[in-house]
Amino acid sequence: MSFDRRTRIEQMRSADRARDRRNKVLAIGLSAVVVAGLLGFGSYMLLEKSEAKEKTEESQAQDAKQTEQEKKRLAAEPIADEKSWDAKKLTRDHVTTEVTYPMEPPVGGNHNPAWLNCDGVVYEKAVPSVNAVHALEHGAVWVTHNAKASAKDVDALASRVGSTPYSLMSPYEGQAGAIMLSAWGKQVTVDGADDPRVARFFAKYVQGAQTPEPGAPCTGGVDG
Repeated sequence: MSFDRRTRIEQMRSADRARDRRNKVLAIGLSAVVVAGLLGFGSYMLLEKSEAKEKTEESQAQDAKQTEQEKKRLAAEPIADEKSWDAKKLTRDHVTTEVTYPMEPPVGGNHNPAWLNCDGVVYEKAVPSVNAVHALEHGAVWVTHNAKASAKDVDALASRVGSTPYSLMSPYEGQAGAIMLSAWGKQVTVDGADDPRVARFFAKYVQGAQTPEPGAPCTGGVDG
């Protein structure tokens, strides 16, 4: 092999090695760029998720604050034609016998040791008053209706009760009004589900100041 031929071969080999080195450098550089991009994108997504979570939490806190403010505003408003009984005169003994109450539906008095489940429960049939009164003692609002109430009003009130802890609803044919709301020592007859007194009554008496046993459970009792 001549000197010129060997020289050309060596030059070609050197060029190949140089090209390989450039390709490796380019591959390493490209990989670094991709990794950096992925890390940057991941950091961006984490930041976006964190900011979105913070905004959601802030929005929820603001909504809760507004809801609480609205509840306080409604609770402060008078409830027209509301009837009240002296809470100190409403006996609270536990009995296992039937009780004859002086008002229908009852708003207090002796009652069964087992309370009626009242965690937003809508009962399709009449419930035992002796158990419902115990639920009132725990701070529940009891919505009752008779055959004079419209299906539309019953459905709307059922929706409200279903989304409100410490409330219950049931038929009560013996009552004078088509729709009545009762709490411990408090009662009002309303014209319909859209009567503004409904919202006021709920705001004021669901776990309200009239409650003899605030914080007592509304679950773990009995169903109608």
